[in-house]
Amino acid sequence: MTGFKNFILRGNLVELAVAVIIGTSFAAVVTAFTEMLLSAIGRVTNGSEVNFDTLKPGGVLVGPFLTALVAFLILAAVVYFFVVVPYTKAKDRFFPAEPAGTPADVALLEEIRDLLKAQGGTTPTA
Repeated sequence: MTGFKNFILRGNLVELAVAVIIGTSFAAVVTAFTEMLLSAIGRVTNGSEVNFDTLKPGGVLVGPFLTALVAFLILAAVVYFFVVVPYTKAKDRFFPAEPAGTPADVALLEEIRDLLKAQGGTTPTA
């Protein structure tokens, strides 16, 4: 049971579950917004509401694909501009990246070199 408890309580699993729940709810909002946007585009271009789902130029049903493509582009733009950009700015502001330092192995070698120098030894030159 301990292993199962550790699996369930892992931070990544909980974060993933929250992301799926929020993503599902957000998809409904984006779908409604996409329908509204497509309706507005139809009114602007044709003067009346157009149903893109029945669009068949040359007998090929392309309407559902166009609707899905527009929905994807809207979703990607919303996620990028309203989630990714603010998150990145907040992360940089509140948790700035640590300055790049000397890697641990190089620092250890430098420490060994300095100790050898302090003992009176000579360091080999390349």
